[in-house]
Amino acid sequence: MGIGPTEGSLLGLTALLLSFTFGMASNKYELRRQHLVTETNEIGKTILRCDLYPDSIRNLLRADLKNYLETRISYYNVGDDEDLINRTLVQADSISKIIWNKVALLSHNRDYWTATEQMVPSLNAMIDIVITREAGRKAMVPHLILVVLGILILVSAFLSGYGSKNLERNNVLVIAFAIMTTLALYLIIDLDRPRQGFVNLEAAQQLMVDLRSNFSEK
Repeated sequence: MGIGPTEGSLLGLTALLLSFTFGMASNKYELRRQHLVTETNEIGKTILRCDLYPDSIRNLLRADLKNYLETRISYYNVGDDEDLINRTLVQADSISKIIWNKVALLSHNRDYWTATEQMVPSLNAMIDIVITREAGRKAMVPHLILVVLGILILVSAFLSGYGSKNLERNNVLVIAFAIMTTLALYLIIDLDRPRQGFVNLEAAQQLMVDLRSNFSEK
C-alpha cells in the first residue's frame, strides 16, 4: 500500500504542530518572566519613593510595603495550589488598598504634593501588574492543542512502524524517535507550567526576594 506519502504528511504535520506549540509555550514563559521582573522593579521603585516623605509617614508606608512584598513573594512560592494563590491575591489586594488610601489622603496636603506626584504613578503601576501577572499565569497552552499533538505523535509512530513491518526495523531510529518526541512534548508542558518542573522562574523570583534587603536594619 502507498503508506509512504501519508506517513510523511503526518510526520510533517506533527513537526509543524510541535514547532507551533513550542513557540507558543516559550513566548508565554518569557512574558511571565518579564512581568515578574517588571513587578519587582515597580515594588522597588515604590519602596524608594517612600523616602520622599518625612520619617513618620515614611516608616508607616515602608511597614505596609514590607507586608505587601511578603504576600507577592508567597504568590509564587505557593506553587499551583489555587486556594493558596487566591489567598495571597486577597492579602495583596487588602494591603495595597491600605497603602493607596494613605497616599490618597496625603495628596490633599500641600506639603506632600511633590512626593505624592511621584508616589501615585509608581503605586498605581505596582497594583496593576498584579492583574497582569495573574492573567499571564492562567494563559496556558490550550489543553486541546496538547491532546491533538499527543494523538498526532502516537499516530505518526504507529504508521511509521506499520509502514516498515515488512522491512528490517532499525531499533536505534525507533528509540530515537520515541525519546525525542517525548522530550519535546515534555519541554512544551514544562515551559507552559513554570511553577513546577525543571524550567521555572526561580532566577527572576530571586530578584523580588532580594528586595527584602531594603527593609534590613542598618
